[in-house]
Amino acid sequence: MKNHYYSETPGTESKRETWDFSLNGEKFRFTTDAGVFSKKEVDFGSRVLIESFVPPEVSGDYIDVGCGYGPIGLSLARAEQDRVVQMVDINERAIELAKLNADKNKVDNVKIYKSYLFAEVKDEEFAAVITNPPIRAGKTVVHQIFEEAYHKLCVGGELWVVIQKKQGAPSAMDKMEQLFGQVETVAKKKGYYILRAIKV
Repeated sequence: MKNHYYSETPGTESKRETWDFSLNGEKFRFTTDAGVFSKKEVDFGSRVLIESFVPPEVSGDYIDVGCGYGPIGLSLARAEQDRVVQMVDINERAIELAKLNADKNKVDNVKIYKSYLFAEVKDEEFAAVITNPPIRAGKTVVHQIFEEAYHKLCVGGELWVVIQKKQGAPSAMDKMEQLFGQVETVAKKKGYYILRAIKV
């Protein structure tokens, strides 16, 4: 378990790298490390999620669950500076990097802290929960994110998920439909599905 990106304290030796990347036309500089997810570049699924995301009509903050070193949360925070984006991850190294990257990219409308899924999340009534879930942690964990997201969203709030078809998109859609009463496939690219469900 120690060397998975969803480990609390990755056992792999630290080896930081810094590189530039454009997300939705905005330039970012990211520092990453061994033991975090997609350390060489912003992964394709996260990029499709960022590009597909449409702000919900309701006001309120967002939360990026499983934020890693921060590309999704920081990109959305920069795009919508009147909202606060909370960013949580169980991986201590990822959280340290996300804070560093927020500072480096001058994104200050974020609140970044360690949490196993929503365990340390005190706030309620989020306008959006956004997640590129830790597929390798297993379906039970992924579905738990959906269940807890439902309870943390305000009415009109939205759950946004990126997931590959081969890694469980159909069962994810079933679970989201069971919880929310409906689910929409916003985009499909190279086997990645962007799913959205609205709490009514």
